[in-house]
Amino acid sequence: MIAVFFLLSAVVIGLDQWLKIWIVTNYQLGEIHSMIDGIFSLTYLQNTGAAWSILEGRMIFFAIITVIAVAVVIYLMFRYRKNSLWFRFGLAFVLAGAIGNFIDRMQHGYVVDMFQFDFINFPIFNIADMSLVCGVILIFIYALTDDEANG
Repeated sequence: MIAVFFLLSAVVIGLDQWLKIWIVTNYQLGEIHSMIDGIFSLTYLQNTGAAWSILEGRMIFFAIITVIAVAVVIYLMFRYRKNSLWFRFGLAFVLAGAIGNFIDRMQHGYVVDMFQFDFINFPIFNIADMSLVCGVILIFIYALTDDEANG
């Protein structure tokens, strides 16, 4: 059963990397295409930091944090194989998000971002970012609702 969660991570990583390649191939840096006027756009951005470009240029920091996070997630996947689906899906999404952006950082020195909400001041993001956020939300749901997690 654990293979299913690694497969899910691999699919999300593949989708993330494919879309990033598509954006880089078809857009100029900074180019914006409105998908839904005033709501959502595709924008090619190179981000050397995290959300809102915080910690810009801290490649070694991001590499170390990612390696630690991946090791912890893999440990938890094997250690808690019988836990809730919320928890296991959450770990799979966190793993995919961490690796998706790690690939960019190691390959280019930056992360390719492309999704932009036009109606709020929100960071431009990518599939790996969405995967990380969804994974953390699922783990929090598990921690707040699962009797096993709450002792």
